[in-house]
Amino acid sequence: MENGGMATNRIAMLKQMVDQDPKNTFARYGLAMEYANSGDLQTAVTEFQSLIAADENYAPAYYHAGQALEKLGRVEDARSVYEKGIEITTRKGDLHTRSEIEAALSLLPI
Repeated sequence: MENGGMATNRIAMLKQMVDQDPKNTFARYGLAMEYANSGDLQTAVTEFQSLIAADENYAPAYYHAGQALEKLGRVEDARSVYEKGIEITTRKGDLHTRSEIEAALSLLPI
């Protein structure tokens, strides 16, 4: 139970940071990850989408948004997020994140 309380506190703190500064991409990424880790995948996806809308170059958001979409059974949505992430990471020269996204994409069912 203790662990759940700590996650709730972190979510509340990060939400407050995002409310105060909606352009704080680091706080929004943290918030989305907390939702994903606590199993609230739909809210996580919404936060990742907001993050990408605010900063389309925030490469890790594509990988984690795709993962959450996969867990929700939204395979085609995951595929398009991954493909966009590959486009962004290629343009940025972020080969590490691109290879992670490519690996995730290759594991999707056809």
